[in-house]
Amino acid sequence: MRRALITLCCLLACGGEREEEGPEPGEELPGGATTVHDTTRNAFTLVARNLQGERRDAFFVGNALFNRNWVTAPASTEGLDGLGPTFNAASCAACHFKDGRGKPPTEPGEKAQALLFRLSIPGEDAYGGPLEDPVYGGQLQPLAILGVPAEGWVELGRTERPGQYADGTPWSLEVPQYTLRDLAFGPPHPQLMMSPRVAPVMVGLGLLEAIPEARLEALADPEDRDGDGISGRVNHVWDVEHRATRVGRFGWKANKPSLQHQNAGAFRGDLGITSDLFPTHDCPPAQEACRAAPNGGEPELDARKLEQVTFYTRMLAVPARREPNEPEVLEGRALFREAGCASCHVPRHETGTMADAPELSGQVIFPYTDLLLHDMGPDLADGRPDFEATGSEWRTPPLWGIGLVKTVNRHTRFLHDGRARSLEEAILWHGGEAERAREHFRHLSAPERAALLRFLESL
Repeated sequence: MRRALITLCCLLACGGEREEEGPEPGEELPGGATTVHDTTRNAFTLVARNLQGERRDAFFVGNALFNRNWVTAPASTEGLDGLGPTFNAASCAACHFKDGRGKPPTEPGEKAQALLFRLSIPGEDAYGGPLEDPVYGGQLQPLAILGVPAEGWVELGRTERPGQYADGTPWSLEVPQYTLRDLAFGPPHPQLMMSPRVAPVMVGLGLLEAIPEARLEALADPEDRDGDGISGRVNHVWDVEHRATRVGRFGWKANKPSLQHQNAGAFRGDLGITSDLFPTHDCPPAQEACRAAPNGGEPELDARKLEQVTFYTRMLAVPARREPNEPEVLEGRALFREAGCASCHVPRHETGTMADAPELSGQVIFPYTDLLLHDMGPDLADGRPDFEATGSEWRTPPLWGIGLVKTVNRHTRFLHDGRARSLEEAILWHGGEAERAREHFRHLSAPERAALLRFLESL
């Protein structure tokens, strides 16, 4: 039986009283009926709990494709060749290990794998998207097949930036610096813009896709008419599948409208695998060997395989909350809302009807995102527009499962480029529209900060 709402009271540091509400009914199951109960290293790899029969079989077919290494064409493994000519990884799972979160390099000279770099120059393409670099294309690819030059790689440097809480407790944030190395085709465009993006957790993507567009439009407040300091903008992007402009919801800048689009784009950009949606390789004119390399078919990823991988990514289950009723977690939940974090990390949504996915339809879910763009300030800005997203705007990432990243992926690197070494640092990096929430956190007492972090770890 679901626990009814409870009310607790505790003292605020300033002497007032804070009312703490218990979890909403169903909040302990953030993915609704799809939620699974698993706190092991496989917590992000499981099929939606309500997926039954032959549809479960289809999930495991997609799982095999997601984890399969692609090979250079031509090869005897027909239908799974065509890797590259230039690429970032040989499989989806190489970056999304155990369907979890990637991390940036942490050792001197280490090359990135789960951290990629989008490239563009000032201007827009024919659909309002970023204008690719004329020599290196839309994404730097540090790997290549035999006989084709790799484009180059990015060396990651770091400095420390000290700060302190209002109570005097010191902290230090790691500031990344990126340097292009071993570029095969000469210097980049003088106005090159480069955006680092780390591989995100894969759970619950189908549920996010099932949130009605009208809901996202209703949450948006681009002119901040309610005066709360939080705008929230929809990124209207080009949908290559339907040849129309739609609401973006996937990717760090919400620059992809659907999972099918997202997956096809990742196959092309990350693995060098073409599909009906993206039928050409990322081989600019200057890269002659890349353009002349053999392919694995036209396209290399047929429509059925793309659908199978998309079905898999759509049906990855969200893990259940851990200890949602513990007093410290409830205090952290109240502090999260009091700080204004829930203005962007919107806790609750209801999914619409998906004709081909009844398991995802009509679910009450708790992803803690609005899927909208927010100005996060100059410290997190990449300076690279992406459709309607400015160089300082990022999509609010969902928080469900965030407390299990350490268990699944053996690290605690957060934010779009993995610069934050902990959830605490991730909060302290917030700026722009989120500066007020960060300052609220900075002025909390040490036990209150611990409670808020404990709440996040319960998600």
